[in-house]
Amino acid sequence: MRPVFVLLLVLAAHCNAARSDDKLPLVLNTWSFLDANIAATETLLTGGSHIDAIETGCSVCEVEQCDGSVGYGGSPDELGNTTLDAMIMNGETHDVGSVGCLKDIRSAISVARKVMETTKHTLLVGDDATNFAIQMGFTRQSSKTNHSLDLWAQWKSANCQPNYRVPGTVIPNPSVSCGPYSPVPSIASTVPRSGSRPTLNRYNHDTIGMIVVDAKGQIGCGTTTNGASHKIPGRVGDSPIVGAGCYVQKGVGGAAATGDGDIMMRFLPTYQVVQSMAAGMSPGDAATDALVRIVKGCNCTFQGALVAASVDGTWGAATNGFNFSYTVYNPSLGTSTVIYVNNNMEHTDRENKDI
Repeated sequence: MRPVFVLLLVLAAHCNAARSDDKLPLVLNTWSFLDANIAATETLLTGGSHIDAIETGCSVCEVEQCDGSVGYGGSPDELGNTTLDAMIMNGETHDVGSVGCLKDIRSAISVARKVMETTKHTLLVGDDATNFAIQMGFTRQSSKTNHSLDLWAQWKSANCQPNYRVPGTVIPNPSVSCGPYSPVPSIASTVPRSGSRPTLNRYNHDTIGMIVVDAKGQIGCGTTTNGASHKIPGRVGDSPIVGAGCYVQKGVGGAAATGDGDIMMRFLPTYQVVQSMAAGMSPGDAATDALVRIVKGCNCTFQGALVAASVDGTWGAATNGFNFSYTVYNPSLGTSTVIYVNNNMEHTDRENKDI
């Protein structure tokens, strides 16, 4: 049996002596997207709701094109198109709105909120999601830029490497050639999909996932991303999937994910984190447990990270396969603060004052 080698670090912040007004409101997001955290915090502190804060914070990343992996002009697919995935969830009502493979609309998180607030659906995708956005007053605008088209041209000139096709299932050989591809008869079902996967980093495959808990303990979460670079057209990742990209539950807490969404969505890690917290685990321990479950179950090289928070303002994070950072605000910290998490380190617990 192949040995399971887990590389995890957890930062779980907890201060038993802290008053509730020192811990809330809380804004927690993946990666060092400081401006997004600041914008969400300012929205809360000036009277906005937890949902307003999520939309505002995630929108900042869409406009700033955070790391090229959020918003327009990044992560072109095999045809050179940039498409967006986003989700927003209100833990107080369990309402959700999501969009997947959204084309030529740049405000994905805001469209997701419209899905949540103006329809009885949860997820809209593709061209029809674009049509819905236009009906709701959003402007059609190309998500391509000169930068994204340059990335696509470079990938094409490198024989379309790396890509997400499985060698041995299509012709020509996707390990050395571009498409168009056609199936190899009677072989695809017997060729294993596990094994090595394209190497991920924050610049070619990433998400902002945000959790907001207001001063009353009301919680919500949101995600937005342009997905995996050079993905197969039509691909939707974990970000708009409830329980994968993010998840929140009234009276318990929430979690948000980043990393290899095609793997993570098979395990619903953010749902798992919240259920583990409901059973008594701390946010950091719950995040670690969810990643261990993926590593043991996926039979693959897995990269991913989770942030988590309880409604009382306790927060934590865990990572596997890459170095990770996240950003947090609460009154005890007094400012939006970036925390760096190095892979291949031991479990660590810290109080706010020690960060």
